[in-house]
Amino acid sequence: MFSQPHVEISLSTNNETIISAVMVFAEGIFEGETHVLHPKDSEVTSRLDVALYPPRDVPVDIHIKALVGYEGSQHYHVFELTRQLPRFSMYAVLAERTQDVDSFVSFVISERLQRIAMWINQNFLLMADYEVQEDLNITFLSLRDNTEVTLSMESSGHMEISTRNMALAGDIIQSLATFLNLQELQVSANFPEEQEKIGELLQKVSALQDVRLRLGAEMADHSGLIRSLVVRAEDARHLDDMKSMRKWYLELNDVNTDMIRGYNIRCKNHQELLESLRQLNVIIQKAARLRVGKYKTNIVNLCRTALKNNNLNSLVKIMKNGEA
Repeated sequence: MFSQPHVEISLSTNNETIISAVMVFAEGIFEGETHVLHPKDSEVTSRLDVALYPPRDVPVDIHIKALVGYEGSQHYHVFELTRQLPRFSMYAVLAERTQDVDSFVSFVISERLQRIAMWINQNFLLMADYEVQEDLNITFLSLRDNTEVTLSMESSGHMEISTRNMALAGDIIQSLATFLNLQELQVSANFPEEQEKIGELLQKVSALQDVRLRLGAEMADHSGLIRSLVVRAEDARHLDDMKSMRKWYLELNDVNTDMIRGYNIRCKNHQELLESLRQLNVIIQKAARLRVGKYKTNIVNLCRTALKNNNLNSLVKIMKNGEA
């Protein structure tokens, strides 16, 4: 019935009554924040499924109103329910790890494994509560992009989050820090795809800045030439030298056309430069969200300093270790 992966709310009655309609209120999931499901009379049963497609990993309060009554009845009883959708509800637990992932973030915290298991049970949708035996190790599959994320922790307090999605790793760490009331947290991170992307973006930014400087110099030259041609054309007009005036104005038109073309190229160059800088800033923010407290603030300042100096090696080192 539903084509895309989703979270499903299943409503049913335990007697001969039917569910005529359901209204679901959920902020940020439905357009207009409300979804109404009203099956045809021929399709009404004692069970009704509602598909949810949470676009982001945030906890959502869901308010449900169900109209329940007997088949053929004109009167219905309204049942109201309120449930909270966990933050990481779009991740299904797997029996074992199936993907080789070389991207990870690791850190050490002084917490019992049972506390981490409690956080998992509160923030993921599980058929049964997850219980720790010796070391903690659990893998989830993202329903959005089919990538895996593995959470593992040893009794010594060393924890590792393995996933290609740097933003997801940051969301998990921020949620965990809030649950455990961590004021500061430094991590070691390795995300090769993001590091490679940073190198490509820095090269692109450098090339765009060179083009921008060249186009600016050309525009200045054209401005000087235009002033000169206008003076010559007006001098020719005052001397009734129509042939020369026509010549200078034709040249002026050519220069003006070149200047407009250069301006359009410069505008496009500027937009590409802004987009590249925006993407760099997004990666820096994702790297910052892997940390907590002063380490989160420090990495932003260190990365921006490395960007000003166009120092790729320093930038990658900062993202990995949080230090220059």
